[in-house]
Amino acid sequence: MAESRLTVWASFLLPLVLLGGLLVWFWQSTGGLQFQAVAPVEQVAFERVVFRPGELVAHVRNVGPQEVTIAQVQVGWLNRASWDFRVEPAPMVPRLGTARVHIPFPWNSGEPYEIVLFTSNGLPFSHKVEIAAPTPRLDWRSFWVFSLLGIYVGVIPVFLGILWLPFLRQLGEASYGFLLSLTIGLLVFLGVDALADALEAAGELPGAFQGVALILIGVALSLLGLYALSRWVERRQQGAGADLGLTLAYLVAFSIGVHNLGEGLAIGGAYALGEIATGKLLIIGFMIHNLTEGIAVVAPILRTRLGAGGRSWWHLVWLGALAGLPTILGTSMGAVSPVPVLAVLFLAIGAGAVFQVVFEIGRQMQRGLAWSLWSPAVVSGFLAGLAVMYVTGLFVTV
Repeated sequence: MAESRLTVWASFLLPLVLLGGLLVWFWQSTGGLQFQAVAPVEQVAFERVVFRPGELVAHVRNVGPQEVTIAQVQVGWLNRASWDFRVEPAPMVPRLGTARVHIPFPWNSGEPYEIVLFTSNGLPFSHKVEIAAPTPRLDWRSFWVFSLLGIYVGVIPVFLGILWLPFLRQLGEASYGFLLSLTIGLLVFLGVDALADALEAAGELPGAFQGVALILIGVALSLLGLYALSRWVERRQQGAGADLGLTLAYLVAFSIGVHNLGEGLAIGGAYALGEIATGKLLIIGFMIHNLTEGIAVVAPILRTRLGAGGRSWWHLVWLGALAGLPTILGTSMGAVSPVPVLAVLFLAIGAGAVFQVVFEIGRQMQRGLAWSLWSPAVVSGFLAGLAVMYVTGLFVTV
């Protein structure tokens, strides 16, 4: 016997209403339990430290279970001393709230410093800066400087790789399989590298942000989202009799672009904080390392009309822009206002997108080519892709 609609809705709402009442009662009365910590539970995380002429500004967040009051500040390295300070918006920081601690301090560029905040309960929280450097301000000059960094690191290498298209389209069938599997090797390396970077960055996040869970959300969001998008596009294009190679190239460019956005956030933040060993070596290393991304972008279109010399050359411009331009946004955001949570999220999204594209390329190879995926050309291409990314990565000095 079918239940009435009222009964169905009541069965859905009643548990929620009862749970809400239970939570309110427990919050007000604690259910007869007494919660009293042996020692105060406080945790303050430094999100960034801004160096301005004659002043340090520490951006902190209360990631503990209760409110925190900042009562004292010490600055130094081998020997610390207490300094005057002011806190905006207030010394009392609520849970998950943020504050800016302004410290008038005559710091010198290139020297190390340690900043220690003491709460009203006497608990210390410290942050070390190994090399002090002026923090870039949000203006046109700083935006241009870090845009150039993004162009050198991400945009130019991708377009240089795309210039290989006339040579690549002369390859035979076996060489084409080698190139596609080489692309898979490149992308797998990028995906694993992005996951490793995301896990490293997640380890530096406060526990309240659940870094590993954030990575899982990012990977699932991009992987499942791109899978649904690719299936929708495939159904539409099959009805129109279109070639899927160009769509796959755009998916590759998108996945590389998201990866480069997360990479740019990390590079820009490290560059602004003076944590780059040698700036020139970093740029040169990434230019060599990212050159292969252009090959990965054009590999799926070698057997399409565009790859065979069609006149829709503007697709190549869009592909290169989609893969390379996000690096500019990433380096600018990371340098001016680094947000560790965003870096973790975009690295995870980039990893998921890369793995989804690897799956799509594998499907295209399996149904479009006459030879086995375990043929010598395919296996050697995959291993070569991993080797190329590893060797070119040796030039990157961070």
